[in-house]
Amino acid sequence: MAAGLRAVRRWGLVVAPPSLAFTRSAFVVKKANNAQPNWLGVGLAFGTSAALWALLIKQHNEDVTEYERRARAHKCRQCS
Repeated sequence: MAAGLRAVRRWGLVVAPPSLAFTRSAFVVKKANNAQPNWLGVGLAFGTSAALWALLIKQHNEDVTEYERRARAHKCRQCS
């Protein structure tokens, strides 16, 4: 029910006066604790980056190999 009312207000079908008294934030702001980093998040970030770089280098090497294979097989009189 509440989601339907929010959608009606969002689309402008009902004009309601702006009131901040009943709004709540879904996020809580708290001070960052630098003494205890989030090692799971750090590991996931670096692991994802390393995996993407590995895939990029692997794909590049495959592309270079394919290019060289096609260049050796290409025999036309205009190119030589």
